[in-house]
Amino acid sequence: MRKIPITIVTGFLGVGKTTLVHHMMKNANGKRIALLVNEFGEVGVDGEIIKAGCGDDECNLIELSNGCICCTVQEEFLPSMLELIERKDDIDHIVIETSGLAMPKPLVRAVNWPDLKPHITIDSVITVVDAVGVATGEFCDRQRVQEQRLADDSLDHETPIEELFLDQLSCADLVLVSKRDLVDDQKFEEISSYVQQKIRANTKVIPVVNGEVSNDLLLGIEASAEDDLDNRHSIHEHHHEHGHDHDHDDSLVTELLEFPETSDIKQLVKEMTQLVKEHEIYRIKGFVNIPNKPMRMILQGVGDRFDYYFDRPWKEGEIRKTHLVVIGRDLKLASTAI
Repeated sequence: MRKIPITIVTGFLGVGKTTLVHHMMKNANGKRIALLVNEFGEVGVDGEIIKAGCGDDECNLIELSNGCICCTVQEEFLPSMLELIERKDDIDHIVIETSGLAMPKPLVRAVNWPDLKPHITIDSVITVVDAVGVATGEFCDRQRVQEQRLADDSLDHETPIEELFLDQLSCADLVLVSKRDLVDDQKFEEISSYVQQKIRANTKVIPVVNGEVSNDLLLGIEASAEDDLDNRHSIHEHHHEHGHDHDHDDSLVTELLEFPETSDIKQLVKEMTQLVKEHEIYRIKGFVNIPNKPMRMILQGVGDRFDYYFDRPWKEGEIRKTHLVVIGRDLKLASTAI
């Protein structure tokens, strides 16, 4: 019986996973790809961005919005996978874009569930890392960790974000270093060397700009990761069998900022940058309504680095508004703040 191959795309918040998946879908070249998106929080943005790139409102996209994908296997993930399995004659490949807060190994383990294992296999786990983020340490709060260690010699653990980053690397079959164009050659060599120390032997590291990688490199790796769990070390093992507790960092929250329009995108970026300085914010991402412009604008930022671009026209009947999802720790924001 043919098993549907699955590619899991994982990586920290804002590293470029959605841009990569967008490119994969646009360049499917006849391959029938079903996409499952897991966006942290109740308001999904990534799925909407990807759909805009599909050019088809009915493209095979399922969006899970209940936080960490590995915690929703009963409520959303398992039913969604069973739905895709029922349509396997119409699907050549499944791509799963995890939340930036998800650890990949529990998801790989879930494929061994009796209802799933006969029908699907993990073709590969692709981990995307941000070149600038690795270079500057923005994927975790290194300064606070160092302060804690200096204050208490007994502290030898990593922050949850650090554990998450290392888990994503240790589970990878392929590592893509995004935003390669933003670092010089020497810095990239340092980044590559650091990543090589954290990944399993024979795992390739490939530099990427704007998510542009041939699907020939991304699909068809045939790793069968679900049969190789013991070699995929997890620093912070989670056992997602029924009845077991799941130790999440509950201080990580999603806040939604909405307002009718944004007349000056540069001023909005300046205000968002100030917000990042005042709060522990990991990612800002969403849509911006520029008055008198027919196109919807995407705004996304990680740390104090922001990017914005027009992605598609506003649709007839679509409510035009600026809609930003903010992910961070212990946030108490309000639209009136900006």
